[in-house]
Amino acid sequence: MLQTSNYSLVLSLQFLLLSYDLFVNSFSELLRMAPVIQLVLFIIQDIAILFNIIIIFLMFFNTFVFQAGLVNLLFHKFKGTIILTAVYFALSISLHVWVMNLRWKNSNRFVWTDGLQTLFVFQRLAAVLYCYFYKRTAVRLGDPRFYQDSLWLRKEFTQVQR
Repeated sequence: MLQTSNYSLVLSLQFLLLSYDLFVNSFSELLRMAPVIQLVLFIIQDIAILFNIIIIFLMFFNTFVFQAGLVNLLFHKFKGTIILTAVYFALSISLHVWVMNLRWKNSNRFVWTDGLQTLFVFQRLAAVLYCYFYKRTAVRLGDPRFYQDSLWLRKEFTQVQR
Protein backbone atom coordinates (compact mmCIF):
# COMPACT_ATOMS: atom_id res chain seq x y z
CA MET A 1 0.00 0.00 0.00
CA LEU A 2 1.17 3.49 -0.82
CA GLN A 3 1.82 5.42 2.40
CA THR A 4 0.96 9.12 2.64
CA SER A 5 4.59 10.22 2.88
CA ASN A 6 5.56 8.05 -0.09
CA TYR A 7 2.57 9.29 -2.08
CA SER A 8 3.60 12.91 -1.45
CA LEU A 9 7.12 12.15 -2.64
CA VAL A 10 5.90 10.32 -5.75
CA LEU A 11 3.41 13.09 -6.54
CA SER A 12 6.11 15.73 -6.11
CA LEU A 13 8.40 13.82 -8.46
CA GLN A 14 5.62 13.53 -11.04
CA PHE A 15 4.87 17.25 -10.84
CA LEU A 16 8.57 18.06 -11.13
CA LEU A 17 8.82 15.98 -14.30
CA LEU A 18 5.66 17.63 -15.67
CA SER A 19 7.11 21.05 -14.87
CA TYR A 20 10.28 20.21 -16.77
CA ASP A 21 8.16 19.08 -19.71
CA LEU A 22 6.28 22.38 -19.63
CA PHE A 23 9.55 24.32 -19.41
CA VAL A 24 11.06 22.58 -22.45
CA ASN A 25 7.86 22.97 -24.46
CA SER A 26 7.77 26.67 -23.61
CA PHE A 27 11.38 27.67 -24.10
CA SER A 28 13.11 25.15 -26.38
CA GLU A 29 12.55 27.28 -29.49
CA LEU A 30 14.62 30.04 -27.91
CA LEU A 31 17.64 27.72 -28.01
CA ARG A 32 17.55 26.87 -31.71
CA MET A 33 20.90 28.64 -32.18
CA ALA A 34 22.47 26.06 -29.86
CA PRO A 35 21.41 22.70 -31.31
CA VAL A 36 23.46 20.62 -28.86
CA ILE A 37 21.75 22.19 -25.86
CA GLN A 38 18.39 21.78 -27.54
CA LEU A 39 19.16 18.12 -28.25
CA VAL A 40 20.07 17.50 -24.61
CA LEU A 41 16.87 19.21 -23.44
CA PHE A 42 14.81 17.10 -25.85
CA ILE A 43 16.46 13.87 -24.71
CA ILE A 44 15.86 14.72 -21.05
CA GLN A 45 12.25 15.65 -21.86
CA ASP A 46 11.64 12.30 -23.55
CA ILE A 47 13.23 10.48 -20.62
CA ALA A 48 11.04 12.49 -18.21
CA ILE A 49 7.91 11.44 -20.11
CA LEU A 50 9.11 7.84 -20.03
CA PHE A 51 9.73 8.09 -16.26
CA ASN A 52 6.22 9.48 -15.80
CA ILE A 53 4.84 6.49 -17.68
CA ILE A 54 6.85 4.11 -15.50
CA ILE A 55 5.78 5.88 -12.30
CA ILE A 56 2.08 5.81 -13.18
CA PHE A 57 2.25 2.08 -13.96
CA LEU A 58 4.11 1.43 -10.70
CA MET A 59 1.32 3.28 -8.91
CA PHE A 60 -1.20 1.05 -10.72
CA PHE A 61 0.69 -2.08 -9.67
CA ASN A 62 0.72 -0.87 -6.07
CA THR A 63 -3.07 -0.64 -5.78
CA PHE A 64 -5.23 -3.23 -4.10
CA VAL A 65 -7.43 -3.19 -7.21
CA PHE A 66 -4.52 -4.44 -9.32
CA GLN A 67 -3.47 -6.99 -6.72
CA ALA A 68 -7.05 -8.28 -6.57
CA GLY A 69 -6.84 -9.02 -10.28
CA LEU A 70 -9.02 -6.18 -11.56
CA VAL A 71 -6.48 -4.86 -14.05
CA ASN A 72 -9.27 -4.29 -16.55
CA LEU A 73 -11.02 -1.97 -14.09
CA LEU A 74 -7.89 0.15 -13.70
CA PHE A 75 -7.38 0.22 -17.45
CA HIS A 76 -11.01 1.23 -18.01
CA LYS A 77 -10.83 4.04 -15.44
CA PHE A 78 -7.53 5.44 -16.73
CA LYS A 79 -7.43 4.39 -20.39
CA GLY A 80 -7.69 8.01 -21.57
CA THR A 81 -4.55 8.94 -19.69
CA ILE A 82 -2.68 5.83 -20.81
CA ILE A 83 -3.52 6.33 -24.48
CA LEU A 84 -2.93 10.08 -24.39
CA THR A 85 0.43 9.63 -22.70
CA ALA A 86 1.54 7.13 -25.35
CA VAL A 87 0.36 9.45 -28.15
CA TYR A 88 2.09 12.44 -26.56
CA PHE A 89 5.31 10.47 -26.14
CA ALA A 90 5.24 9.43 -29.81
CA LEU A 91 4.43 12.98 -30.97
CA SER A 92 7.23 14.42 -28.83
CA ILE A 93 9.84 12.01 -30.16
CA SER A 94 8.66 12.63 -33.73
CA LEU A 95 8.82 16.40 -33.30
CA HIS A 96 12.24 16.27 -31.67
CA VAL A 97 13.71 14.07 -34.39
CA TRP A 98 12.24 16.22 -37.15
CA VAL A 99 13.37 19.51 -35.60
CA MET A 100 16.88 18.27 -34.97
CA ASN A 101 17.17 16.84 -38.52
CA LEU A 102 16.11 20.13 -40.08
CA ARG A 103 18.11 22.44 -37.86
CA TRP A 104 21.26 20.53 -36.95
CA LYS A 105 23.53 21.60 -39.77
CA ASN A 106 22.29 25.16 -40.19
CA SER A 107 20.90 26.48 -36.93
CA ASN A 108 21.03 30.10 -38.14
CA ARG A 109 18.31 29.47 -40.71
CA PHE A 110 14.67 29.57 -39.63
CA VAL A 111 13.05 26.38 -40.94
CA TRP A 112 9.34 25.69 -40.59
CA THR A 113 7.86 23.33 -43.13
CA ASP A 114 4.10 22.80 -43.26
CA GLY A 115 4.44 19.28 -41.90
CA LEU A 116 6.66 20.41 -39.05
CA GLN A 117 4.26 23.19 -38.14
CA THR A 118 1.34 20.75 -38.14
CA LEU A 119 3.25 18.28 -35.96
CA PHE A 120 4.25 21.13 -33.65
CA VAL A 121 0.62 22.19 -33.17
CA PHE A 122 -0.56 18.62 -32.50
CA GLN A 123 2.32 17.98 -30.09
CA ARG A 124 1.58 21.15 -28.13
CA LEU A 125 -2.13 20.38 -28.04
CA ALA A 126 -1.36 16.87 -26.82
CA ALA A 127 1.00 18.39 -24.21
CA VAL A 128 -1.83 20.42 -22.69
CA LEU A 129 -4.13 17.41 -22.57
CA TYR A 130 -1.31 15.19 -21.26
CA CYS A 131 -0.57 17.57 -18.37
CA TYR A 132 -4.23 17.81 -17.40
CA PHE A 133 -5.07 14.10 -17.60
CA TYR A 134 -1.78 12.97 -16.08
CA LYS A 135 -2.16 15.28 -13.08
CA ARG A 136 -5.78 14.21 -12.66
CA THR A 137 -4.78 10.54 -12.73
CA ALA A 138 -1.89 11.05 -10.32
CA VAL A 139 -4.17 12.78 -7.82
CA ARG A 140 -7.00 10.25 -8.30
CA LEU A 141 -4.61 7.39 -7.55
CA GLY A 142 -4.24 8.85 -4.07
CA ASP A 143 -7.83 7.81 -3.33
CA PRO A 144 -7.86 5.24 -0.48
CA ARG A 145 -10.52 3.20 -2.33
CA PHE A 146 -7.81 1.89 -4.62
CA TYR A 147 -5.65 0.64 -1.74
CA GLN A 148 -8.07 -1.27 0.47
CA ASP A 149 -10.92 -3.70 0.26
CA SER A 150 -14.24 -1.88 0.09
CA LEU A 151 -17.86 -2.29 -0.89
CA TRP A 152 -17.17 -0.43 -4.13
CA LEU A 153 -14.42 -2.90 -5.05
CA ARG A 154 -16.60 -5.90 -4.20
CA LYS A 155 -19.37 -4.57 -6.46
CA GLU A 156 -16.88 -4.12 -9.28
CA PHE A 157 -15.52 -7.62 -8.69
CA THR A 158 -18.98 -9.21 -8.86
CA GLN A 159 -19.74 -7.33 -12.10
CA VAL A 160 -16.51 -8.62 -13.63
CA GLN A 161 -17.33 -12.21 -12.65
CA ARG A 162 -20.71 -12.07 -14.42
